[in-house]
Amino acid sequence: MFRKRFYYLIELQYLGFRYHGWQKQPKVNTLQRMVERTVNYVLDHNDFKVLATGRTDAKVSANQTYVELFVDHNPLDLEEFFPFFNRNLPQDIKALSIIETDEKFNIIQSPKIKEYIYMFSFGEKFHPFCAPFMYNIYENLDIELMKKAAPLFVGRHNFRSYCHRPTVHTVLEGEITYCEIEKNNIYTANFFPKESYLLRVKGEGFKRNQIRLMMGALLDLGKGKIDIEFIKNTLNPQAEEIVLEHIVPGSGLILNTVEFK
Repeated sequence: MFRKRFYYLIELQYLGFRYHGWQKQPKVNTLQRMVERTVNYVLDHNDFKVLATGRTDAKVSANQTYVELFVDHNPLDLEEFFPFFNRNLPQDIKALSIIETDEKFNIIQSPKIKEYIYMFSFGEKFHPFCAPFMYNIYENLDIELMKKAAPLFVGRHNFRSYCHRPTVHTVLEGEITYCEIEKNNIYTANFFPKESYLLRVKGEGFKRNQIRLMMGALLDLGKGKIDIEFIKNTLNPQAEEIVLEHIVPGSGLILNTVEFK
């Protein structure tokens, strides 16, 4: 029997703190599980499929991301579906927009630029309400040295040191178009520390835990545990392989924007 399929692109944002990442897993709550459960409730059938632009890890949030929704048999009435879908999502997930696409669009293979930010503070322990949004380091940090080192990641590199447990099939080459340490003026709250900072990184794609390993290396630099030459060596394909272990918590990481080329 011929199957008629309809294609939609949904723009989402979510707070990832209580989720075990995007991808559906048995016995734990994930973002994919909640989105699919909501679609199922709204459509009152399970003849659909959901694909995301990528998989975020446990506790990672997204200010802007996209999912592709494939619906079989009948098209959606978007004016009816979208507000009903949004109302029934959990309060820490929000749909921002929906548009109809077609079979030519592929959310996985379409070239896109992703911007991630990692928020952190240092010194005095922050208010517990900050925990879903940023990472607190008790030691003092040399922020100026970290600012000097961050642009070293820009360009095309072999990121073997910044990929957690790569397999023989992992593509270790990648390109970063922007990488800076900045003061956090993006997200604010009256319970945030007086000063907080962020690492802003842009690129087409990232390896497993790549940004969290980059942040870990920059924090180690700021603490004086390593020097800039060490970071240069992690990016040098001729240097001896360096396996990094400092993966900072996922709760400070936000997928800030996704831009399709």
